[in-house]
Amino acid sequence: MSLRRAIMSRVSSSPISFLGESRSWARRERSDAEEIEGGGRDGVLAAGGEEEEAGRWARMLPELIAEIVRRVEAGGERWPQRKDVVFCACVCRRWREVTRGVVRPPLETGMITFPSSLKEPGPADAPIQCYIKRNKKNSTFYLYLGLSQTFTDKGKLLLVARRFRHGALTEYIISLDADELSQGSNAYVGKLRSGFLGTNFTIYDSQPPYGGAKASSSRASRRFASKQISPQVPAGNFEIGQISYKFNILKSRGPRRMHCTLQCPTAPDSTEENPLKSKAPSAGASVVLRNKAPRWHEHLQCWCLNFHGRVTVASVKNFQLVGTADANHPSGIGDEETVLLQFGKVGDDMFTMDYRQPLSAFQAFAICLTSFGTKFACE
Repeated sequence: MSLRRAIMSRVSSSPISFLGESRSWARRERSDAEEIEGGGRDGVLAAGGEEEEAGRWARMLPELIAEIVRRVEAGGERWPQRKDVVFCACVCRRWREVTRGVVRPPLETGMITFPSSLKEPGPADAPIQCYIKRNKKNSTFYLYLGLSQTFTDKGKLLLVARRFRHGALTEYIISLDADELSQGSNAYVGKLRSGFLGTNFTIYDSQPPYGGAKASSSRASRRFASKQISPQVPAGNFEIGQISYKFNILKSRGPRRMHCTLQCPTAPDSTEENPLKSKAPSAGASVVLRNKAPRWHEHLQCWCLNFHGRVTVASVKNFQLVGTADANHPSGIGDEETVLLQFGKVGDDMFTMDYRQPLSAFQAFAICLTSFGTKFACE
């Protein structure tokens, strides 16, 4: 049996998906426990064999595991082949630690591998191209990773968001799983909450964005009715950004004007020399973004932005975000020409979303969600 087939057989007992990585590990552990409880003597033997097999994989040298993972990754640079890298991380805990140390972050490779990659900054040289599908019937939005330059491919599902109305306020619950759209779910990633007029939004993260971060104390940011249900699950959300739309009282022609203040993530510091050691993300710099001013096209008699072919339908929702040219922000973001996030319409319920450093896929998706819905005072 080849090594690749052995790795696949180790994880084939339960279907492992990219988006349900952590849930699949937990599900596999639960299924093993149920098998032990209900299987009698056969169940005990099966569990013993499973533990012995896991022990053999775990006893392999980290250097050998790292070499195996590198070879697997070399043959899976794109999805769906890249799922083999995720399979390596699902063999056992040691393999997971080594795989996370070997696989470089999106900032360096421009590739999304694990769910944790969705909260890491994108590359600086070229944007990661995604698209969003909208389902108006149930107010659900699906974020896909584009696998080609066309919109005919199925894409790789990354995140799902659903809009919930609470009186005059609106919340978007963002999850890894379309079937688990609640703050109490293990697939919960974060949420977006709007103000009374729908012109001010706050982005909340389900996990601390950096070491030492404190959860928001407001009642709206709580995930559960109780203060704490588990030491591993934060009882509150963590505020990581605010988006506001400026009022257009005079009803002057032009697109919406946006202003974003974000706590952007930093890539985890991991080294190939020792894949088992990696540092947690540190506190990123506060970044201020605004929408790029369009130009009036006399011939077309409309406001225009150059989306480089990624947007084909004119819409008030279309926008491009750039950094502010401010000397107080020496992080290299103050380039008013480099587009850090662009969002635009290509069909009735199809939109493109391209993002790059310092934004993460989660932050970019949350910002794009603010563009949906009518804003009478801003148009």
